[in-house]
Amino acid sequence: MEQTLVIIKPDGVRRKLVGRIIQRFEDRQLTITAMRVDRMSRDLAKVHYAHLQEKPFFEEILEYMTSGPVIYLVLEADNAVALVRGMVGFTDGLKATPGTIRGDFAINKDENVVHASDCPEAARNEIQRFFGAEAPLEIAI
Repeated sequence: MEQTLVIIKPDGVRRKLVGRIIQRFEDRQLTITAMRVDRMSRDLAKVHYAHLQEKPFFEEILEYMTSGPVIYLVLEADNAVALVRGMVGFTDGLKATPGTIRGDFAINKDENVVHASDCPEAARNEIQRFFGAEAPLEIAI
């Protein structure tokens, strides 16, 4: 079994899409092995988005990701990373295919509702970053 990290971003929480998004993952037989609600700190956002620090929109991402609560999910299934990436759609919600989470729920290019790990190595690093070594063994609500 493979694990991946999903973050329901502040716009997804603010727009009350959490239940609908989680339902989609459960409908595809992904198991939630850890889950928590939190507000991402600016320092944590800087670490998570460090690969974008040279981009002109870096400050906007930090503001967006720290603007409200987020939901962190660890999901598990065979090929979880690829399955979830296919479900969430293109990063640019305006280009995401209808039927994907971003295609159905993103209302602009900048606020795209969810983050999903892009490869198994990133998933391991992100799970460690947001949950530590122990949390994915049980649901932490």
